[in-house]
Amino acid sequence: MDTKLHFLVVNDSSMMQKVVVALLKELGYLKISEADNGEMALRSLKTAKMIGSPVDFIITDCSMPLMNGLKLIRAVRSQDDNGDMPILMITAEAKKEQIVAAIDAGADSYLVKPFKATSLGKKIEKLLAGRSLQNSESAPDPR
Repeated sequence: MDTKLHFLVVNDSSMMQKVVVALLKELGYLKISEADNGEMALRSLKTAKMIGSPVDFIITDCSMPLMNGLKLIRAVRSQDDNGDMPILMITAEAKKEQIVAAIDAGADSYLVKPFKATSLGKKIEKLLAGRSLQNSESAPDPR
């Protein structure tokens, strides 16, 4: 587990933000930024990169004002430098349509509220393992 990863938690509910941040800290992740909506998240991504501490992983809610999670994911995926960043969508509903919409928008996985630290940790590790495998497969052959 790479505890130096920089997480961006995006949620319009300050209580849910605090819960996710607390769970991440419980899992050993300490570098965490927060945003209240998609627009704020995009600014946070830009600022973090400018100060030399780019975000490595986004955990976003689906339903938020100004810019919802689906629009945020599409915006992140359209950026060359953030296109392959792991994105975990948090949703209150386990409706098939919402989950399909999240995956279609570019979310790598989803987690239905409420959830425990173990569930969050498993999702994060699975996504990070998939990224590591993907990066090693796309690396040039050293021969």
